[in-house]
Amino acid sequence: MSDLLSRFPRVPLADLPTPLHEAPRLTETLGGPRVLVKRDDATGLALGGNKTRKLEFLLGRALAEGHDTVVTFGAVQSNHARQTAAACARLGLRCELVLTRSVPRPDALYETSGNVLLDGLLGARTHIVDGADEALALLAEIGPAYAIPPGGSDATGALGYVAAGLEFAAQAADLPGGVDRIVVATSTAGTTAGLALGLAHAGLDTAIEAVCVYEPAGVTAATLDAVLGATADLLGAPLPERRPRVHGDWFGPGYGVPTPEMVEAVRLFARTEGILLDPVYTGKAAAGLAGLARTGAIGPDETVVFWHTGGAPGLFVYPDALTGAGAS
Repeated sequence: MSDLLSRFPRVPLADLPTPLHEAPRLTETLGGPRVLVKRDDATGLALGGNKTRKLEFLLGRALAEGHDTVVTFGAVQSNHARQTAAACARLGLRCELVLTRSVPRPDALYETSGNVLLDGLLGARTHIVDGADEALALLAEIGPAYAIPPGGSDATGALGYVAAGLEFAAQAADLPGGVDRIVVATSTAGTTAGLALGLAHAGLDTAIEAVCVYEPAGVTAATLDAVLGATADLLGAPLPERRPRVHGDWFGPGYGVPTPEMVEAVRLFARTEGILLDPVYTGKAAAGLAGLARTGAIGPDETVVFWHTGGAPGLFVYPDALTGAGAS
């Protein structure tokens, strides 16, 4: 572990380092740039995903403070909730999930399949609520617990992606010419903030293209600035000179709402590289990658890494969007 992170409690949960794969058929289809995929869908805990890295530090702190119960929050189909449930199962902690109906989906499939099915299988107690007031009322019922924010995106959680930035720097050192850009989905901003700080500490000038999937660009940028500042303060490190660029062009009508560009991107990755994305996070980020490449915003001579943050269980609750009328 880097000296930057050695003073923070950490519990091993992820299979690290995650692979960095060439994507030659995707590169060819997009007409350049050279595309690689950082496989954080392969972190190994209950179908993987980026939150496992954050949970190494979050639950490391929980254990160090003597907690036996964890409560966290998210949308009904939260990937973070699923990975938290899995991590708690591995560590023998009681897990309480407070999931809010934040996507306009009243159907039974959405509330029983995908990540929700896995939450129960992993032994978490799941509470599905309609809003913040109901969620707050539940906290009294749950009792004393270590509380993790949505997405694990506080300064402690973001340390997982500071570590990821250092890991990536070691991998990028073996690539001739290095990496010009990273494209990543951004929701609660802990992944992007930690990654920016980790890359800066490693001395990399790689640009980060952050594609909004949870809130519009203005809100996401403000959230990112707040998490960046809090994490830098926790580390005692300077803010990165090169800040991530936040893109809202592929957000669509709202969080968890499918777009044609998302559907195209999910199919593109599946049919060129055999890589499964998800409809909520990585699908929209991949739409951003395709859009930036096709418009020339990412040049044909550049090397770009698509940071795959996981989420494949979400595929199973969006069958109409992905395989409905007009699918090809």
